[in-house]
Amino acid sequence: MLTPQDPSSVAHVLGAAFPTRLAGDVCAVLVVVPEARFAPVHPFDVEVQDETVIIPSRIYNEEPSPDLHRPLTPTQQAILHCLYTRHHDGLVRQRHLEQIVAGDEPWVVPFVMQLVGEYVLEILEAITRGLPGLFTPGSVQRRLYGEFIARNPAFFARTERRVVSYWSCYYRWKYGAFGEYPGSVLLDAFRASVVEQVDQPWPRHTPPPSVHVEGGSA
Repeated sequence: MLTPQDPSSVAHVLGAAFPTRLAGDVCAVLVVVPEARFAPVHPFDVEVQDETVIIPSRIYNEEPSPDLHRPLTPTQQAILHCLYTRHHDGLVRQRHLEQIVAGDEPWVVPFVMQLVGEYVLEILEAITRGLPGLFTPGSVQRRLYGEFIARNPAFFARTERRVVSYWSCYYRWKYGAFGEYPGSVLLDAFRASVVEQVDQPWPRHTPPPSVHVEGGSA
């Protein structure tokens, strides 16, 4: 069981990943989260509805048993799944992502988008399946992600560069042109979502879809 103590505690770090209005729900979730073997690492900050949240890139807590988290409310379940999208095991990340990717809460969005800039191809495919509205002009999902990107342009640019890097390092043999890579397809849809929100062009930090690139930078 985790309980908030000083600002350096694991519970405090995990709680900072969500808006303050969810503090009570986060505390309920942390009660069922096992103690971490290691502290969370490499936090990144983003803005969610005028509030800055700080999300760890990786956590090392084991998953709680289903019996423990089954009584949680739907909001608390979503918080739990968001946290475990940061797990050090890619299979765990994917399993929990699939539970929240279609969610319409703004605080879920950064957990999904961070995974776009990571290296697991199956996770990119799960995001594409879970966000069909991202490819539909005027949809709720387009608005949700477009608003987030508009508030966090540096985060999105960093995500773009990471997608290029992982494609170049691991998947260029399978997808000869960048535009064929699932991460590129997602980035184009995200870019279209923010263009729809701000009604003006949005900078591209990736090669054109047809270009074959020799390398990238994370």
